[in-house]
Amino acid sequence: MRAGVSLFAMGCWLCTMVTGGAASGAAEDEAEVAELLIALLKTGSSIVSQYQPLINDSSKGTKGFTEEFVGRAITEKFKVETSIDLSAPNGLPMGGLLSTMLDSQRAVVFDAQPAIDKPGIGFKGFVSSVFARKAADKFSAKTGVIIKVTGVEARFPGNKPDDFETEVLRMFADPRHPKGHRYARVTTINGKSVLRMMYPEYADTMRPLCDRDPRKEPTLMGRVGQTTAGGGLACAISVVMPMRAKP
Repeated sequence: MRAGVSLFAMGCWLCTMVTGGAASGAAEDEAEVAELLIALLKTGSSIVSQYQPLINDSSKGTKGFTEEFVGRAITEKFKVETSIDLSAPNGLPMGGLLSTMLDSQRAVVFDAQPAIDKPGIGFKGFVSSVFARKAADKFSAKTGVIIKVTGVEARFPGNKPDDFETEVLRMFADPRHPKGHRYARVTTINGKSVLRMMYPEYADTMRPLCDRDPRKEPTLMGRVGQTTAGGGLACAISVVMPMRAKP
C-alpha cells in the first residue's frame, strides 16, 4: 500500500496500528501527552509573538522580558487554556515532561537575554519561530521526545521534513482533509515503538511557530494581529514519542 494513499485513508485522530486493549490504551495515553506538549510549545510561542514589539523596541534596554516573566506568563495562559497548573505539576502523570518543556522555554529566553535587552537595535532575530525551535531542541535533548516545527518551506536544516512528515504534510494540504485535525500513528523507528503525531498550522492565523524568513513576516516584525491571506497549510508541529512500557 502506498504511503500517500494510506495516510489519507487513515487521517484520523489516532491510528494506532496496534491490536489489543492494553496497547491501544498506551497509545491513547501517549497521544494525550503529545497533544499537551504541542499546546505548551504553542503557548510559549504565542507569548513571544505577543511581546514582539517590546522585544524589538530599540529605545529600551532592560525590558522586563525575562525567563521569570515568560515562565509566569506561559503558566498562567496554559492554565486558562487547559486547566493544568504548571506551578504544581507533581500530581500529573505527564507533569515531568511538561515541566521540562516549560524549563526549556525559560532557558531559551535566558540565553537570549543580552540580545533582548540590547538598546539601539530594533529587530534582533529573536522571534517566536526561533524560540520554538530552540525550546524544542533543548526539550528533545533532555527527554528523548523529539519535537520540531516542520514544513516544505522550512529554512533551518533541522526542521526539514522526513519521509513520514512529508507524507503527512501532503495529507494536511489536501482540501479533503478536515482542517485543523491532527494525525497520529504508532510505528517503529530503529526497532522501537514510537508514537508520531503532527498538528497542522495554517496561513490564516498568525502562525508564530512556522520556520519562515522573519523579514517577510509582518507579524514577526512587531505588527501583532495581522494575518496572511490564503489560509493554506503553513507548517506542522511534529512529535516523536517513545512508547512507555506498560505493566
